[in-house]
Amino acid sequence: MSTTTTSAPDWPAVPGPGSPGKPAAAPRVVRQRRRRPGLIALSVALIAAGGLSGALLFTASGQRSAVLVVARDVPVGRAITDADLAPASLALDPAVKSVPVTRMADMVGKRAAIALTAGSLLSPAQVTSTSLVKADEQLVGVALKPSQLPASRLASGQKVLIVSTPDPAQAAAAGGKASEPAGVPKTLAATVVAVGEAAPATGVVTVDVAVPAADGPTLAARSATGAVALIVAAQGGSS
Repeated sequence: MSTTTTSAPDWPAVPGPGSPGKPAAAPRVVRQRRRRPGLIALSVALIAAGGLSGALLFTASGQRSAVLVVARDVPVGRAITDADLAPASLALDPAVKSVPVTRMADMVGKRAAIALTAGSLLSPAQVTSTSLVKADEQLVGVALKPSQLPASRLASGQKVLIVSTPDPAQAAAAGGKASEPAGVPKTLAATVVAVGEAAPATGVVTVDVAVPAADGPTLAARSATGAVALIVAAQGGSS
């Protein structure tokens, strides 16, 4: 008996996709990138720093300060009491001048340098240790028409002169003709303490002035007749 050995036929190579007639190329080996722990740590640190900066900025923008506000109206020159001030928590710009609550005891007893309005923020420049009306002076209110005072707005502490003008009653008694004042008109040095609002109909403004106590009654009587005018004294002078 004879044994027949049959050899496997040679199969042609199967061409790869996209390359007719050519054998498929061996797949590429993808190398895994090596992680760098230092770079990862740096990225995490930068992210954390950015978040912390944002949190600090948000906290700073919403930070509030305990400051003093005016609880009720205080006329210029009047001594400040505990009831005139109240604490408040406000978010303020650093450029805004304010008085901390811790300085309330220092404010009590001082005087209002300007008229303080209820609900307003108290500023250090709004209070003074000196009184605009001294012990030997009197406060007199002088009602003035627009033609009897300068157009420039007056301010507390400003030095002025009160000038006596012809009395309208005397002019009427003389037949409606005002007599010319003899010599230099009388003047009285004064200090502006407060300036009222102009009356809507007449424009009359009441100006509170501090004058020597001996001249207070005379100025009050003269002012009642309207025979006065106010002029601003030279800077640095009182007469």
